[in-house]
Amino acid sequence: MTAYKLLRVRKDGSLGPLFINRRQRIPAGEWLEAEAHPTKGYAFRPGWHAAERPVAPHLSTKGRRWYQVELDGTTELKRPASQGSRWFLGKRMKVTGAV
Repeated sequence: MTAYKLLRVRKDGSLGPLFINRRQRIPAGEWLEAEAHPTKGYAFRPGWHAAERPVAPHLSTKGRRWYQVELDGTTELKRPASQGSRWFLGKRMKVTGAV
């Protein structure tokens, strides 16, 4: 399924997660398996998090950019409108391009 993910854009142009496992580099065009990284202060929701639309009012876009992604093996999470309304957790993800 197609979804949208806000990714951190580093100075060297590489992409990375916003909060969990921040050191990871996310290459475009490659399928990546989800990993579980329990992190203090965050709900444990293993999987790649993505949104139905490129909207997440609760997150800053400074140093970040929305990317279209393909998800495989998804579960839906209902979230408040202030958090984009619907999230998906995927077992696999591939970044397909910038929005």
